[in-house]
Amino acid sequence: MSAIETMESTRVRRRAPFDLGNFSLRIYVVLVVLFIMLPTLIIVPMSFSPKDFLEFPPSGFTLHWYGEFFADAQWQKAALLSLQVAALTMLCSVVIGTMVSYAIVRGTARLRGAAQWLVIGPVIAPHIALAVACYLFFQRLGVVGTMTGFVAAHTVIALPFVVFTVSAALSRVDPDLECAAMSCGASRTRAFFLVTLPLIVPGLLSGALFAFIISFDEPVVSFFVSSVRQQTLPRRMFDDIEQNLTPIIPAIATLLTLLSVAVLLAVALLRVLEKRRGRQ
Repeated sequence: MSAIETMESTRVRRRAPFDLGNFSLRIYVVLVVLFIMLPTLIIVPMSFSPKDFLEFPPSGFTLHWYGEFFADAQWQKAALLSLQVAALTMLCSVVIGTMVSYAIVRGTARLRGAAQWLVIGPVIAPHIALAVACYLFFQRLGVVGTMTGFVAAHTVIALPFVVFTVSAALSRVDPDLECAAMSCGASRTRAFFLVTLPLIVPGLLSGALFAFIISFDEPVVSFFVSSVRQQTLPRRMFDDIEQNLTPIIPAIATLLTLLSVAVLLAVALLRVLEKRRGRQ
């Protein structure tokens, strides 16, 4: 392209008419993002308040409530239980979700449709309905307030997000690679573990992170399937709000927000690495 053509194209860009619709859409998106972030922007300063009650803006600055959280045995017990449940939920969701994703992407049309409906179900259904159903079912089995009950209920909620992520990664893998491995003498299972699985590792890790954070932050289902002695961190926060509302709640909420942001950044990094790997 010559210099004259370049100058002409630059003039055309400069003379482009003002797009009111595009400008309005951008303003709308910014307002929506600010509206979503507003509770966080209020909660974070409240966690540094020196008073024993909630106030905004805070009259001072202190890290007392963060220290109170890490020093309290009850809060630490709830946080440890949430970590254990989230870790086991992540493991179960990844294993089951990978098998379901393989059935959806590589399976027949009938199997694909049934699996998709089963996966989408927990996303469509309200969490309160799932929570009540889990409570009534687990009560008959006698697993309410147990690790088994927590992991089973949280796996139902986290599984769709793992399936969506792993299915997207699996759909980008050429199935002929498995066929080539099987033609060389490998079984289908061995071909999957040696050929396909290494290629979808970034998708697996992204799904695992999503499952972990969804389980760790889940309040509704945890409220129904927990007991008086076994309470996850979100359930403990709900009980503390009813009995003793102090700035320790905003402090914990801030920590959970930072954890969620860290997980999202890790997922974004995995996607960047996956794209670079795909280009190579």
